[in-house]
Amino acid sequence: MKNINYSSIRPGKEWLDTEGKRIQAHAGCMLYVDGTFYWYGENKEKSFSEYEIWHWGVKLYSSKDLYNWKDEGIIMLPEPDDENSPMHPTSKMDRPHILYNDKTKKYVLWMKIMGETQYMTVAVSDSIKGPFEIVNKKIEPCGMESGDFDLVKFEDGRAVIVFERVHNAMIVMDLTDDYLDVTANYSVHYELPYPPYVREAPAVFFRNGKGYVITSGTSAKLPNPSETATFDDIHGEWKILGDPHVDDAKKTSFDSQISCIFKHPNYEDLYIAMADRWLTDLTEDSPSGVEFFAARFDPDYPMSEKRREELLNMKMEDVTAKNTAMADYVWLPIKFIDDVPYIFWHDQWKIEEQ
Repeated sequence: MKNINYSSIRPGKEWLDTEGKRIQAHAGCMLYVDGTFYWYGENKEKSFSEYEIWHWGVKLYSSKDLYNWKDEGIIMLPEPDDENSPMHPTSKMDRPHILYNDKTKKYVLWMKIMGETQYMTVAVSDSIKGPFEIVNKKIEPCGMESGDFDLVKFEDGRAVIVFERVHNAMIVMDLTDDYLDVTANYSVHYELPYPPYVREAPAVFFRNGKGYVITSGTSAKLPNPSETATFDDIHGEWKILGDPHVDDAKKTSFDSQISCIFKHPNYEDLYIAMADRWLTDLTEDSPSGVEFFAARFDPDYPMSEKRREELLNMKMEDVTAKNTAMADYVWLPIKFIDDVPYIFWHDQWKIEEQ
């Protein structure tokens, strides 16, 4: 067993838990409970090829310093013996998000499920450490197919879900008071015609009374440029601010996709962008996410006919093995200049120095 003791965050490098095993909390987020950080996400320990096993439940880790993480186990178990379960390993469970409901005293877990259609599944637990049990097996919000999402809780206890309506817009929809379902109140944002330009993977945060949302384009696991928007009212107008990643020469969000942005509770202005570097087998010759999907959906995208034909004949399996069991994490601090968020690359960085 390795003696693991980290003293910095190293974006894109192997990150092991306190037992010396790869951390498996992908497309996840962070909760801070009674002085302890809890990082949870998709357990990809068996996803040596996502074409066979997409997930193995939702995993939880705990830490006091954000560097060193203890494995707290699988809090939402897979159900490999039930092919009709949303938690079957081939059901493509994605991007788990948890809110604590102050009224019901429950932790509420939402998960995106990709089966024959895309929908949401909701589970609850009395403890952040689980086990979570499904209470709402299939939610199609107001009849919509739902993609990548974020959950947002306001200071007064209200909550909304922000999700991609597959594949044409971003939806903000109010949740019921118990967070177990949606209401009929929603707004529409980022209406766009087709991938890769349709936005997904929303990560919402607030600073100095202003709201922000950072999204990625729709290009599966292939990385693409991020985009920031800001708003005063989450149901109101979103003002686009551009790509937050600075000096990102490949326009791939530093080869990653943001899943969550959280404010450190003990630092006045420290916001951390949590991202996944999903694919570690891409080469310099691999097509970008924008190029790969624009060849399929955008007839006006500037490329030669030869290149378009080459990409159209290329399958995702030709580009990557999608061995997400080996995916790495890219955590970076956000710097604000005139209230605009920017993300700069760091080979390593320390929380206490920000």
